[in-house]
Amino acid sequence: MSKISLAVDFILFTIEDNQLKVLLVKRAEEPYREMLALPGVAVKEEETLIHAARRCLKEETGIKENIYMEQLFTWGDDIHRDPRNRVVSVSYFALVSRQILKEHAGQRVLSVSFYDIDWVLSDIVPLAFDHKEIISYGRERLKNKVQYSTIIFHLMDEEFTLPQLQKVYEILIGKEVFKANFRNQVKDLVEDTGKIIKNGAYRPSKIYKRRKVKD
Repeated sequence: MSKISLAVDFILFTIEDNQLKVLLVKRAEEPYREMLALPGVAVKEEETLIHAARRCLKEETGIKENIYMEQLFTWGDDIHRDPRNRVVSVSYFALVSRQILKEHAGQRVLSVSFYDIDWVLSDIVPLAFDHKEIISYGRERLKNKVQYSTIIFHLMDEEFTLPQLQKVYEILIGKEVFKANFRNQVKDLVEDTGKIIKNGAYRPSKIYKRRKVKD
């Protein structure tokens, strides 16, 4: 009987240019050399899954920040998902403000970059392994969770305006929401910093920050 390997695949979401984007690497190794894929590593015998996930980011993308992440799903029903041998993969996803990231190509990859998720999930873009399915699943999890948790704040800078927060929320759920309804929804999650920002000819906007609550 062939050995079953355990791996970790990582989805890193961010918002850039008013688009939800996902980080992909271009593989430098076979199989699927030069194809886009999620960052991923084999789990070492002596390490935990979360340690493998953080090592995955560091080794393949150069990202060392202690960013928010959570386990997404375990992939293994398709016994041929990896042409080399039977591989079961535990996927993680993370959210981070684009401003704090300084990614660069690491081990086993030719390049690393963020891509518009609508483009990534389109029919014209081939991805290695079953990574398109993993990304699609992660996007749906994010879309659902942002509506009942404080996960959105991991995509924001420390300080923000309510219009900025609403725009990110709308990007994540894929539709516009009424201003009054949104502000009522987040009123207990944010606090006024006492600062304002001027937006050209528009009325100045108050600057807020996240009120410390658990996810």
